[in-house]
Amino acid sequence: MQTELTPAYSTSRAGRQAEAILRSCVHCGFCNATCPTYQLLGDELDGPRGRIYQIKQVLEGQTSTASLQRHLDRCLTCRACETTCPSGVQYHSLLDLGRELAEQHPRPLPQRLLRKLLIFGLSETRRFGALLGLARLVRPLMPQQLKKRIPKFARSARPDIGMHSRRMLLLDGCVQEAAAPHINHQAIRLFDQLGIALESSARAGCCGALQHHLADTAGARQRAKNNIDAWWPAVEAGVEAIVVTASGCAPTVKDYGVLLAEDADYAERAVRVGALARDISEVLCREDLSALGAGNGQRIAFHSPCSLQHGQQLDGVVEAMLQQAGFELVRVRDPHLCCGSAGTYSILQPQLAGRLRGDKLDALQAQQPEIIATANIGCLLHLHTDARVPVVHWIELLSGQADGRAAA
Repeated sequence: MQTELTPAYSTSRAGRQAEAILRSCVHCGFCNATCPTYQLLGDELDGPRGRIYQIKQVLEGQTSTASLQRHLDRCLTCRACETTCPSGVQYHSLLDLGRELAEQHPRPLPQRLLRKLLIFGLSETRRFGALLGLARLVRPLMPQQLKKRIPKFARSARPDIGMHSRRMLLLDGCVQEAAAPHINHQAIRLFDQLGIALESSARAGCCGALQHHLADTAGARQRAKNNIDAWWPAVEAGVEAIVVTASGCAPTVKDYGVLLAEDADYAERAVRVGALARDISEVLCREDLSALGAGNGQRIAFHSPCSLQHGQQLDGVVEAMLQQAGFELVRVRDPHLCCGSAGTYSILQPQLAGRLRGDKLDALQAQQPEIIATANIGCLLHLHTDARVPVVHWIELLSGQADGRAAA
């Protein structure tokens, strides 16, 4: 694609990166074939190719508009288009810049307040836990559709860690640690059985993905710096990996080197931390799991989150482990399509998210599985609202403790 960026962008690092991405796009349209919003809306501006063109126009001097905001807001950042693209276009990197450009057009006050409230309420575990506790108290008084969105309390005590020579760090996260703490706790127990001490840092917190996707880049960078500072003593001590149990967080942590590339104080450490980050499936697929004996032949429908299969290119890794553990995986049609969770998307775009969830649940439940498993807390909470069967994190299956608590 030919470009004529304004001098302000053509001389900046971000502008040069954007230009390289734009020039790699050949307008073939393969991306639209796998784009969930294009399939739902049939509008070229709501597909990757159209969004790329709109971002290009602003980089070439056109003014940001409410229309640009609307079409970029509708993007799920699922990155299915990147998996399909024959030219290797790094769409998500261009989208990040595009969302920053879109904020040049002032949003209506209600939108600004809602986005600030989401960052305030969801990015701190204690804060979100308090809000969730309050919601659970008034849950019986809520309308049925809203009531279903509030997960019930799941009591879980953090297990003690045995003495092991192998050490890894665990990203506790923000929403998951409050809404479903048993997921990380079961991961700790599982690693303990494998002879690995999975440790947490009390100073670490939200990975920054929430703010990054809401165009609060400065806030996302600060989150990254906080986590790097929290983890650095363990990194210097030779920790093997930084393990992430929520697949939606892993791509952000892996990209800390990109996020902080221009920060002289953190750039080098960010690259090292990003290189140590591992989705939990990347760690466990290299371990001997034969002694776990978790499988019991249950029929499982696995929903591979976009962050796992497209963002990290780990399609099939979890499925292979579940099958080896003795579970029967049923066929799921259109497994590449997003469920509609996508971080805060289900809150900011409820109608589109609801349609995507309905389609995904139809596909997941078509073969009448006993359980739906997934790898991301956002997908789990989104799907369980209308699912007819329990929805759990796949770690619960592997640890032999999938009892439906997460779907209650």
